[in-house]
Amino acid sequence: MARRSTSSSTGRPTGTGPSGPRNRTPQPVRLRRRTFGDVVKAFLAFVVLLVLVVGIPGALAMKVGWPLPRSAPSMDWLSQPIDVQTFLNALTVVVWLAWAQFTACVLVEVKAAVSGVGLPGRVPGAGPSQLLARQLVAALLLVGATAASFTPGLSQLGHSLEGNQKGTVATAQATPGILAQQQEQAKSTAAALAEQAGHAAAQAEQGGSTATHGATKYYRIQPPEGRHHDSLWEIAQRHLGDGRRYKEIYELNKDRVQPDGSRLSEASLIRPGWIMEMPGDAHGGELVANPDAHVSPEVRQQIGDYAQTGDHAQHQEQGGGQHAGEDGATARIAVPAQRQAGDTATPAAQESGSHSSGHSFGLPEALLGSPLLAAGLLAALGRRRRQALWQSAFGAVGGRRGMEPPIPTGDAQDVQDALLVGADPDGVRLLDRSLRALAAALTAESRSLPVVYAAWLSHGDLHLQLAQPAGKPPAPWQLGQDQTFWTLSRADAERYEDTDAAAPYPGLVSLGTMDDSRLLLNLEAVPGIVSLSGREADRAAVFASVAAELATNGWSDRMTITLVGFGADLTPLAPNRLRHLDDVEALFETMEAETRQRRGALGAADHHSVLTGRTGPAQHTRWAPNLVLLATQPSAEDAVRLAELAADAARLGIGYLVGSESDDLPGAAWAMEITPDGRLLAPLLGLELQAQLLPAVQQRAVVELFVEADPERDPDGPTTTPPFLVDISEQGRPAVYARLVGPYEIIGLDTPDGERSPLLHEALALLLLHREGVHPRVLSSALWPRGVTEDVRDALLERLRGWLGTDPDGSARLRADSAGRLTLAKSVVSDLDVLRSLYYEATQGKGVDSRAVRGRLLTDALVLVRGPLLADRAEGRYRWLTHEIIDAQLPLLVADIGLALSAFHLEKDRAEKAIEALGAALRTAPADERLWNELLRATHATGDPDRLRALAADLVTRSGVRGLPPRTEALLDELLPTWRDGAAATG
Repeated sequence: MARRSTSSSTGRPTGTGPSGPRNRTPQPVRLRRRTFGDVVKAFLAFVVLLVLVVGIPGALAMKVGWPLPRSAPSMDWLSQPIDVQTFLNALTVVVWLAWAQFTACVLVEVKAAVSGVGLPGRVPGAGPSQLLARQLVAALLLVGATAASFTPGLSQLGHSLEGNQKGTVATAQATPGILAQQQEQAKSTAAALAEQAGHAAAQAEQGGSTATHGATKYYRIQPPEGRHHDSLWEIAQRHLGDGRRYKEIYELNKDRVQPDGSRLSEASLIRPGWIMEMPGDAHGGELVANPDAHVSPEVRQQIGDYAQTGDHAQHQEQGGGQHAGEDGATARIAVPAQRQAGDTATPAAQESGSHSSGHSFGLPEALLGSPLLAAGLLAALGRRRRQALWQSAFGAVGGRRGMEPPIPTGDAQDVQDALLVGADPDGVRLLDRSLRALAAALTAESRSLPVVYAAWLSHGDLHLQLAQPAGKPPAPWQLGQDQTFWTLSRADAERYEDTDAAAPYPGLVSLGTMDDSRLLLNLEAVPGIVSLSGREADRAAVFASVAAELATNGWSDRMTITLVGFGADLTPLAPNRLRHLDDVEALFETMEAETRQRRGALGAADHHSVLTGRTGPAQHTRWAPNLVLLATQPSAEDAVRLAELAADAARLGIGYLVGSESDDLPGAAWAMEITPDGRLLAPLLGLELQAQLLPAVQQRAVVELFVEADPERDPDGPTTTPPFLVDISEQGRPAVYARLVGPYEIIGLDTPDGERSPLLHEALALLLLHREGVHPRVLSSALWPRGVTEDVRDALLERLRGWLGTDPDGSARLRADSAGRLTLAKSVVSDLDVLRSLYYEATQGKGVDSRAVRGRLLTDALVLVRGPLLADRAEGRYRWLTHEIIDAQLPLLVADIGLALSAFHLEKDRAEKAIEALGAALRTAPADERLWNELLRATHATGDPDRLRALAADLVTRSGVRGLPPRTEALLDELLPTWRDGAAATG
């Protein structure tokens, strides 16, 4: 059987149609193109063959004639002297025999090339003659593809060229896939023959055919039940004595059709039931030598059929692939066509597309084009700021109250605006709900989660690429182009509600976009290492993007991201997720221990992989992934050690993304390259993405936002001063007054006519909540989350400017600052501005030195509170409020006002007034523990134990199964020692 000794994949393997996940080789391979030298060699080979095969016998026949005696010789013939004619006749016989042997060699070589089955047989005693014939035939066939490409070769018998081609094209237009490349089947036979002959010639130049070590041996990939997944590394370790020889097995079997119709085109991805031809020195009891009776008839037939494939199949595909490339018809991963005319990819993408110059108003494009990353960062930043507010309110930071989040400036302000514009929280929500609902549905059916290599988000639809067929998906999921694609439409995804299921695929992370579809790679499922080559700065931008999204994404419960060689300053994004290690040695020490621990935990739980642990009763325990991002190039020894560590990582929930200066990192399952122009290339995956990046400048700005929001940072950071103070005297009466705390009302302006009134009101509310200024793109993305063109936005701003009017000095009340951000004049004020100013003056201004002024200011402030913010807003509008923290700020501010006013009254033993103030504050901040505790003190001050007991019982009822907070319990023990008896009786 022919054995492969060179790597010559096109990188885009072909097939007769969809065949499941298409695995890919880790190394790009360059195809050899025909050159002028090849043409010259072919012409000379043709001349030599013509001379040797036709010219020599012709010359002998004409010049020498018949060399043998025309009758049977007598014994006297032996005693006759040898003359010149006798010598020439003897020499002619030798030449005729040599010609016959050479011609036989030529015929054998041509037959083997035409049949495409293995290397040609040996002609007895041929030796150099067959080598010469092989080289001449190979050289001749190098340019024979064009003329012969119109005739199907023998190896194509039984395949419909036209049907395969059409089926592939149809599939390519149907659904995206990272591992299931659709290929053209228009393969030229002559090109395949040329590649086969060239390969044979190369082998001959190296000393003849590959030496064998006995009969050809085969290995059948074993199913995973009760054992680890088979891998080429482990097979090479068991049967060749060295796992690093897995490449030899890969070369022997690359792109050959397996029993299930798929092909091996990635050294690290194999399936149960596949057959592997083994090198001649392979040994071990699991091997089958030249299909024998020790295996079932079915397996024997499969191995027999497989034995008929080999080098010719690979080279046939190479020849066809080269031909297709020359014709400009190359294979590619397709993405779905847009399903709805009004659907868009992301608001940022659409708006930026409306500008012919591609100008982005100074906002960083990297974040504008990363909707899932931006949404994760924005949500995490909001949580961090809320945490800071709550800790400040409860005196955890310096005993201060009413802390205002700092307003970012410079690059941090631009990055925050880019996050607001680019974020797609709905996309994150749908992705999270869809995946969790899928896990819940599979659990209900007692099915395990399938291994998912990647996901595509295309115009709202979600496509999961499975490692292997996993049956019919639970409704409303549907099969995609074949059994390895599960698809969910956006309409079906929107019907999902939140479900109590563990995140099934927390290792998914965005890599970039292709044809308006976004690719998410499941790092924890890759059976080996993902390598990333390119310039150091470009690699760093990819690593930072991956780390930031993994640390803040919304479709994961828990995970650990181990950063090596970079990222020490990224830890503020998620201190509980991000772990920084100094060097590779620390990585080995940490991951070797964790690998052992995870293997033991899976064994103890009787799970084969972490996926089986994410469904069923144990779904919330121990199965969070650990994703290792190694940005520095490992040494040769470390690379081999890392490959061994990653060999079994996929089933353990451990993923490895490793930076490399070249594309030949040992053990790399998938090799990618980031180019200086921001493209992420994986030729053998058929990918050319616009990469998702987080460049150094934006990375520092993002970190700055999180550091500034850290509740435990330097006390010299945030202050209690509101961002905008108004004149609360009679002389400070505003020209335009908007009431936002409660129902939305505007005083001082006529109500706009027409359908644009709600849009103008919403735009004004956004500007009033951001007195520091609003970027025009932030305003447009808030009002039109699905995107809008520049002319529509500018028209709205003109209407808003005209509606607000001008101040007495003629200046417009809607202005733009030096950076182009929209601001309101001081004459336009909201009740929230007044509320903040009253509280500030009462606690840090005029009220500090005057008790009477403090009481009046606090009373006036509490009167302004008429309910929650924008209480009557229409459903579907003001969705940008989800990005704000005003929903946390306003209750805390109202609670602070209520507490201050209660303290004011209790100083004069006016308990009823204090209770009234606290009750008013509780209507806006009912969950604030401080208000309830102060209400207990004020009620105790009335001297009415029954009233206090009733309040305690009410608190116990409100707390439910969670119970009272510890501080409230301690306070009740102090004020009402018998409260537990009443609580027990109530329970």
